[in-house]
Amino acid sequence: MDFRQIKEASRALALLDDAQRNDILFRIADRIESSQEQLLAANAIDLQTLELPLKGAGGSPLYDRLLLTKERIAGIAADIRNVASLPSPLGIITKERTLANGLYLRRISVPFGVIGVIFEARPNVCFDVFALCFKSGNACILKGSRNAQHSNEAIVALIHEVLRETDPPQPSLKGRESSPSQKVNGQWSMVNDSMVNGQWSMVNALTLLPPTHEATAELLDAVGYVDLVIPRGGRKLIDFVRDNARVPVIETGAGVVHAYFDKDGDLEKGQRIIKNAKMRRVSVCNALDCLLVHRDRAADIPALLAPIEGRVEVITDEAAMGTEWMDYKLSLKVVDSLDDVLAHIARYGSGHSECIITENEQTARRFQQMVDAACVYVNAPTSFTDGAQFGLGAEIGISTQKLGPRGPMALEEMTTYKWLINGNGQTRD
Repeated sequence: MDFRQIKEASRALALLDDAQRNDILFRIADRIESSQEQLLAANAIDLQTLELPLKGAGGSPLYDRLLLTKERIAGIAADIRNVASLPSPLGIITKERTLANGLYLRRISVPFGVIGVIFEARPNVCFDVFALCFKSGNACILKGSRNAQHSNEAIVALIHEVLRETDPPQPSLKGRESSPSQKVNGQWSMVNDSMVNGQWSMVNALTLLPPTHEATAELLDAVGYVDLVIPRGGRKLIDFVRDNARVPVIETGAGVVHAYFDKDGDLEKGQRIIKNAKMRRVSVCNALDCLLVHRDRAADIPALLAPIEGRVEVITDEAAMGTEWMDYKLSLKVVDSLDDVLAHIARYGSGHSECIITENEQTARRFQQMVDAACVYVNAPTSFTDGAQFGLGAEIGISTQKLGPRGPMALEEMTTYKWLINGNGQTRD
């Protein structure tokens, strides 16, 4: 893989204006809807290649993660239009001041450059990542799993079609640096291998790597060309990327999610919240993994679990605590106090999403204050941990770390910043 072309394309991509980027995203959304049958056909091949025990909508969460449907494709197109409709995250002044010596300082949002995303069997990630990266001026490199290979290839081919059909833009250089480009015969163009017939090819803004370990290793070693890698998947994938990357990494995905039904919890609210948090989609990272119930309300456990009875296996084994099930399984533990809850979450939680069900405002306030997680809920299910649900358009993943972005990684989180300093000949003593 020649990462040089992708790096150069990212520099040119940052020069597009927001209207140009939005127009391309709207075209892609239209193409998704008109190419629905092709996408479903490619996805069907991936579904058929799953091992027999994993086949069937109810047979495995992996099947659900991999599955594309007409409804899901329509939702993907709507999400891309939503991203295109959001304000640009670029060029925003986040700090501004004039020093006593007259220097004028601004901190302004800019793209990272090249973002690599390694993900497991969820082909919709291809669309989400591209839309967010393209809107925020980043080139992206996708590394999916073998399970979704045909789906991913069809999705990237569709996006490349639209990019090829779009005339290579001639971004305005007014007021901008021209270091990565130059004027040729009065027209802006790239002067490197990203050129096609003398103009920049936008196809280089999106690259799909083969689903091999060698491709992963190459991506993680691309120092100087890849600015950020984001693993989106289970703990094993995240640990591997963090332990082997030579480029910066933001961890996302793994979620050991708890709900605590307090002694002052409302039973009806608890039933709705537990059902939605667990059953909406068991295969996603914001799904409920462990229910904690105050001992004073232990008698209500059968009623709390009634909406999911017969559909979810309840496990009380202490050794299973801390398991991200991504399946029709739920850990259950009776606790004596809020302090026990806080200690349990501190030991077993992954910093993703946690929930308390209580009518006691003081208890709720202490829970939100003391729980160390990206998203902490009171009387609402953790299924809301999602970029679109937060009004952010879409997301690349849920960051569970503290350094850098935390929670849903949407448009704003796809940018970094630089300082712009204007002077008038000042010198430092």
